Order: sequence, then structure tokens, then C-alpha cells
Amino acid sequence: MKRRWFFLLVLLLLGLTAAWLWREARLEKKFVDQMLVAATRYGVDPLLVKAIVWRESRFRPDARGSHGEIGLMQVQELAAREWADAERLGHFNHELCSDPGTNTMAGTFYLGKLLKRYAATDNPLPYALADYNAGRGNVLKWNTASARTNSVQFIAQIHFPATRAYVKSVMRRYALYRFLSRFGWA
Repeated sequence: MKRRWFFLLVLLLLGLTAAWLWREARLEKKFVDQMLVAATRYGVDPLLVKAIVWRESRFRPDARGSHGEIGLMQVQELAAREWADAERLGHFNHELCSDPGTNTMAGTFYLGKLLKRYAATDNPLPYALADYNAGRGNVLKWNTASARTNSVQFIAQIHFPATRAYVKSVMRRYALYRFLSRFGWA
């Protein structure tokens, strides 16, 4: 009797896991076109854009942050305005970032700018992610001594646990997407 209940419980857990994975995969594919267009335009790996969208909004275009961030990539008004100015968009309103296409363009533009900012390091990614999450002022505080160019030292010097977790989380998800892409799954 116990063995049968155990078997049913395992089947239920497998079914729930399969349903959750199916739902997640469907959500991840929903905005792939917008992410690919933005990534191509601004020279950023689309899998990195996807990893940030996963972390920032879990692919929910209606996501709103507590500091005015909007949409898939949780774009703040200042970053959105930088993008709009660079693209010479005259009458830009931050609320336009509710649109997934606009949001991924603005967020990817900003991410590309940050990656270029830290190009002289051994790995610009953790620096750019910390900047994306906590701002340049905080990165400058953590970016001292050997951490100026050594990304491992830099991550160790991030004093905000949430930002350190953010950087590591996006980097892990990006690595997962790169791995899965080798099999055509990302």
C-alpha cells in the first residue's frame, strides 16, 4: 500500500514538474523575436538579453519595479531616455517601455553601453550586470585595487548581497542558455 502511494506521489510530482517546465519554456519563447532584434541591433548576445529578462521580470512584460522600472528588462526612466536620445526619438515617454519591443531595445542598448564601459576588464559581464542592477556609483566603490580588472575579485567586493546574488544569478542563467543552445534548446 505504501509503495503504491509513493509511486503515485512520484508520478504527481513528475507531472507537475513537466507542466511547470512546459509553461516556463512557452513564456521564454514568447518574446524571442524582440530580444533577437534588439540584441542584433546593439551587438549583445541574445542569450544574455534572455538571461536578464528571465531575472528581471520572468518574461512578464507588465512587470513594474519599486523604483519605476518597467517591463521585461525593468528599464528605468534615465536609461530609457538615454536610448531615446541616441535613437533621436523626439516625443518619448517612459511608459512606452511597457511595449516588449521598445523595452528590449532600450534595455539592450543600455546593457551594450555598460559592457563596452568595462571592456578593459578580464570579463566585462559582472561589472556590467552590477552597474545594471545597482548603478555606476556603487560599481566605482567596489571597483578598487585588483578588482578593477579581475572580475572574480570584483564580485567578491560587491557589498550588496542582493546585487551579488543578481550578478551570479544572471551569469548562471546565461551559462545555462549557452549550454542549451548547443542542443538547439535555448
